[in-house]
Amino acid sequence: MDNNANFYAVIARRRASNAAAPCIESDSGEIYSFDDIDRLSARYAHALLALGCEVNDRVAAQVEKSPQALALYLACIRAGLVYLPLNTAYQPAELTHFLHDAQPTAFICREAMLDPLRDLARSLGVPHILGLDDHGNGSFADAAARCRDGFATAPRSKEDLAAILYTSGTTGRSKGAMISHGAVTYCAETLASFWGFTDADALLHALPIFHGHGLFVSSNVALVSGASLLFHRKFDVAAIVRALPSASVLMAVPTFYHRFLADASFTREACSSMRLFTSGSAPLSGQVHEEFYSRFGHRIIERYGATETMILTSNPLHGERRAGSVGLPLPGVTLRIMGEDSEPLSDGQVGMIQVKGPGLFSGYWKMPAKTSEDFTEDGFFRTGDLGSRSEDGYISITGRSKDLIISGGYNVYPIEVESILNTHPAVADSAVIGVPHADFGEAVAAVIIARGQGCSAQDVIAWVKARLANYKVPKYVVLVDELPRNALGKVQKNVLRDSYAHLSRRR
Repeated sequence: MDNNANFYAVIARRRASNAAAPCIESDSGEIYSFDDIDRLSARYAHALLALGCEVNDRVAAQVEKSPQALALYLACIRAGLVYLPLNTAYQPAELTHFLHDAQPTAFICREAMLDPLRDLARSLGVPHILGLDDHGNGSFADAAARCRDGFATAPRSKEDLAAILYTSGTTGRSKGAMISHGAVTYCAETLASFWGFTDADALLHALPIFHGHGLFVSSNVALVSGASLLFHRKFDVAAIVRALPSASVLMAVPTFYHRFLADASFTREACSSMRLFTSGSAPLSGQVHEEFYSRFGHRIIERYGATETMILTSNPLHGERRAGSVGLPLPGVTLRIMGEDSEPLSDGQVGMIQVKGPGLFSGYWKMPAKTSEDFTEDGFFRTGDLGSRSEDGYISITGRSKDLIISGGYNVYPIEVESILNTHPAVADSAVIGVPHADFGEAVAAVIIARGQGCSAQDVIAWVKARLANYKVPKYVVLVDELPRNALGKVQKNVLRDSYAHLSRRR
């Protein structure tokens, strides 16, 4: 029996019985079996080794989403290289940090950016830079075309690194979370089982693959379960609606569901073939959860995880999918809610979420002090998230500890205020932040996207005041056309705090 813990070996063992079946179908209609992907990733792996890449070397990739881009990821994994995906929105100034920090042996970028980035790569000591466009062409593809389409998957242990994922860096220097083959395998196999995936499933994939959600959750779960991937380069409601009859599962971020609810073409009939919708990467409001169920007959499974932790909790496939909760800890995960005195809190109390389990990262790349700081002496990772546990074990996320508002000595959890704001009939979406205040230290401010023309600051404040304690009521309300979000749809509250820090000085 093959005991190789290389994640690619795990996939290959799982798909051996249906290797000729469709594995990836692109939004342009190209269909690739696993045999096709196996041969393509073999050529890519040989091409990387021909450049001088050796086991444990880093390979950075800033390429558009495509079946070939996924094959590049798999090539790195099977060759024992460490994959470093980079957001396609990063500009050269941002890339400087990642390339300098990770010191990759090869950098595969978009073919159109090859000339502009060549000098940058050389200045940072990156030996090789090649191009790959969103149709699978370019200098890297040319090099791979000359290589053999068979490759012996490199032996790896569960502890060996598979990838480095950099955190978003919204509060300072981005940190490289080191992800092992064992962590990747645990996440993929556990979620495939927990969510009932089989080779009969077709996963509609409209997420980016430079992020853990689109790569290590969506793609990997489909790969290990034998399911097919319906690969869409971008999220487009009309394209999603056209693809729904061929799909059984959609993994999404809350922004997707907001847009589905606002689009008349997304109907109960359109999603009649679907067995599962999931949501992650940002909080899903209880209002959206209930409205989606009311209109389309599906209860969204919300789950919880982070770059450093993979997935930690999920609402169940069979059982109550509770609106406003991220569900129960997954098998193998130990989760605790801790107070400021580092003592466990009782059910219902809000505290810091700490976790332990086989899906955790191995530490921050070249940052041992930060790694030690973020782990407790008994091995739990301090997530930085605030949350509580119900009596029957369901976890609710209250917000990030850095987003906690302390106004006049009282703690205000933004998600609680947002959940009330989002029930106002004239509010389409909201984000609650703390802004400096001379008397209270911080004041609650609400940044709101209105639904139509009937939204006023006075009405919004009165709405919240009738439902929450006075210290939680926004003192300031700002109406905007859109909220700043990152690529996964998460509201960038640090941007909002910077933009509206002046509000208390108006009076």
